[in-house]
Amino acid sequence: MMASDADHQAQTGTQADAPARRGTETHRAIEAVWRIEAARLIAGLARLVRDVGLAEELAQDALVAALEQWPESGVPRNPGAWLMTVSKRRAIDLIRRNERLQRNLIELGHRLDQDEDPPEVDEIEDDLLRLVFTACHPALSVEARVALTLRVLGGLTTDEIARAFLVPEPTVAQRVVRAKRTLADKKIPFEVPQATELPARLDSVLEVIYLIFNEGYSATAGDDWMRPALCEDALRLGRVLAGLMPREPEVHGLVALMEIQASRSAARVGPSGEPILLLDQNRARWDRLLIRRGLTALDQAEQLGDGTLGPYTLQAAIAACHARALDAQDTDWVRIASLYEALAKLSRSPVVELNRAVALSMAYGPAVGLQLLDQIAGEPALKDYHLLPSVRGDLLFKLGRREEARAEFERAADMTRNARERALLRERATACRVQT
Repeated sequence: MMASDADHQAQTGTQADAPARRGTETHRAIEAVWRIEAARLIAGLARLVRDVGLAEELAQDALVAALEQWPESGVPRNPGAWLMTVSKRRAIDLIRRNERLQRNLIELGHRLDQDEDPPEVDEIEDDLLRLVFTACHPALSVEARVALTLRVLGGLTTDEIARAFLVPEPTVAQRVVRAKRTLADKKIPFEVPQATELPARLDSVLEVIYLIFNEGYSATAGDDWMRPALCEDALRLGRVLAGLMPREPEVHGLVALMEIQASRSAARVGPSGEPILLLDQNRARWDRLLIRRGLTALDQAEQLGDGTLGPYTLQAAIAACHARALDAQDTDWVRIASLYEALAKLSRSPVVELNRAVALSMAYGPAVGLQLLDQIAGEPALKDYHLLPSVRGDLLFKLGRREEARAEFERAADMTRNARERALLRERATACRVQT
């Protein structure tokens, strides 16, 4: 083949591929827009139709319309407003087709006609706040709250949620469907709770976000010790909530805790994905930007709390003690132990007491920590908690009681469902056999 013919063929092929490339670029743009706009879109629609499930369906219909039309027409100047307009029209069409909702047509049609312009920023924020409290309603199970929050606020697909939590996709789909049905059947209002109900409801919201973060930070099962994408989703939700509720100290406390914890992510795993424990981490790899953000959020929480620190703010203060220590030996374990004592008075949690035992052992010696640990060893909540024998094994090892330590590490390895953590615990059990 002559060079000129080859050049001509290459040019022809490039021209022929151009529409496909444009389509791919548009699809990527749509995915990005959806990630940004989905929560606002669903929140705005839920305010109009008073049904989170229906709002999500309408938003999905608008997404399908974008996938069909934007590759040809191009991405509109205001994609969020375009999606909202299409969704509103679908809402009117749906109501017209549904005789059961005929009585709402005039009222809803009037509201939609009055709302042709893009909503104001304050209105969007109000809608998002309502959606946060609806998705995390205490009437739903914790699993359902997590799934629905990630679905409608995090913009994750059921497949992404299933992979993140290592459960079958149909299980996640059922949780989301049941959550929407429960909200509809119980006629749970799409609103921010009254002032008297706000603290309890806010606790539920914070719990869901922190559960998502924790699953990303220390995966309960599977082959990976961390799932960074879940940490990022939780951080994003926390930051949004802090913007929506800037006067709530515990919202800032949670954000501070997640920012500081997330700062260690790069140092928590080795080259092969193996876990690296806190005291062994290379602190030069900690993200100083996230630490600064976390310390700033902690300052806000402490100022807003006016001397009273909630559980998330206390945990953030503990994390800050680690973040401020440039070397593990500089850690203020005495202050950490006192903060855990304050946290224990608030929560009465065996897990908090377990962590306090670790802090006491670091501040005053392993025998002191082991004494507290033995006092809580019979707690039912710790019966299947692998960190109890893990911590006990560590304290016994430091006291030179290696055979007992080995048995505890092996017991912990049998209890954990995370492959990386199991391997680490078995290594520690093996190390107990080494004679010194």
